[in-house]
Amino acid sequence: MPNNLTYAKSGVNIRSADKFVEFISKITSKHNKNKKQNNIGSFGSSTKIPSKLKNVHLIASTDGVGTKIEIANELNKFDTIGIDLVAMSVNDILVQGGKPFIFLDYISINKIVQKKLQDILKGINYGCKISGCELVGGETAEMPGTYSKGKFDIAGFCVGLAEKKKIIKKKNIKNKNLVVAIPSSGLHSNGFSLVRYLLNKNKIKYKQSMKLKKWLLEPTKIYVKELTKLIDLELINGCAHITGGGIKDNLARIIPNGKCAKINLDKIKIKEVFSWLKKNNISDNEMLKTFNCGVGFIIIIKKNNFNKIKKYFHQNYAPYVIGEIINGKSKVSLYGKINW
Repeated sequence: MPNNLTYAKSGVNIRSADKFVEFISKITSKHNKNKKQNNIGSFGSSTKIPSKLKNVHLIASTDGVGTKIEIANELNKFDTIGIDLVAMSVNDILVQGGKPFIFLDYISINKIVQKKLQDILKGINYGCKISGCELVGGETAEMPGTYSKGKFDIAGFCVGLAEKKKIIKKKNIKNKNLVVAIPSSGLHSNGFSLVRYLLNKNKIKYKQSMKLKKWLLEPTKIYVKELTKLIDLELINGCAHITGGGIKDNLARIIPNGKCAKINLDKIKIKEVFSWLKKNNISDNEMLKTFNCGVGFIIIIKKNNFNKIKKYFHQNYAPYVIGEIINGKSKVSLYGKINW
């Protein structure tokens, strides 16, 4: 029959998907050239846990990049959004003292476009490389009718490893510990619904601005290299990845009952992108609960450990003190005012 129905006629191209898997296998084999097990194309992944670890615990995290993908679509630039995807999960793994070990991705799209997906995957692979974890597999779903033309979404899943004695626990946080900020690279992957609303409402032509394009797609900082050294040396009493909800909400998640992180907002070092956002009629309170405002990660340490940790950070991400731990009923107390 000349009019036989096929999967391709419904909008799904199996050959195109197979071609993309071939590309994934090729680039990940370069990254994981010393691995004995090639998981790409299998139904599941197989990875051996290092035997040198004692009493090992698995720490897992999953996340996406939110509506930052819409900025990537508008600018037709997809080579950094994969770095964001890896960063959002691996940075969460660090909070409990875990070292990222394996990563999987999920990409759903209305129609497979090789160049777009390859650029996304290059970013994911690079993010895994700088995180020291292995991209062991994932899923690419072509879903015509679910997504409109050109639209897609991505999600990531990471498993980290931690020896029991090095898991970071709330009980380690004590009075007079320092609250230390580690700078962000910019917006990271949070608050983009508000950013896009602002851009559209004020009819800002960001496609014509090199500065705005850079700010909007600047990849999320991955803190693995620096933080794992501090974890190994057991220099961290607590830490928080500053994402949606800002400094106050994320920091409150790790503070034990009866303790309070007293934060001096005057100390926060603002990046230019946040000063620009503030000028667009956004209140201080809204800025603080929506964006990281220049603080991508917070660590809580003993006072005498501050000088020890500084040498592990590049000057662009030099840690600085923004507060201390005291007794209190409210887990986080903000005072002072940010100098926008």
